[in-house]
Amino acid sequence: MAALGRHKLILIVILVIVGGGVWYVVSGGSGDSESLITQTPIASAGADQELVSTLLALRAVKLEGTIFSESAFLNLKDFSTQIIPEAVGRSNPFAPISAGASNSASSTRAAQLFTPSR
Repeated sequence: MAALGRHKLILIVILVIVGGGVWYVVSGGSGDSESLITQTPIASAGADQELVSTLLALRAVKLEGTIFSESAFLNLKDFSTQIIPEAVGRSNPFAPISAGASNSASSTRAAQLFTPSR
C-alpha cells in the first residue's frame, strides 16, 4: 500500500515540474521586458551618401528606343496562342435553371453528356 502512495507522490511531483516548465515557456521566460523592445539602427552618413549617389546615377540614365530597330530584336518570333472569343454564359451561373429559361443549345449538350452509352 505504501508503494502505491509513493508512486502517486512521484507522479504529482513530475506533473508539477512539467507544468512549471510549460508555464515558464508560455509566459515568456525570464520576464525581461527589454528583450521585447526593438531598436531601429540609425543609418550612418556614409550609407545615406551612397544612396544619394545611386539615385543620382539612376537619374542620369537615358532610355532610347534604338533596341527595337536592331536585327536581334527583329528576329524574335511570337509563340503566343491566339485566344478565340466564346459566347458569354448566364449572368448568374449559380442561379437555379428554370424550365422555361433553358436554352436549347445547353440542354442538347447536357443530353449528349448524360445519355447512357449502348
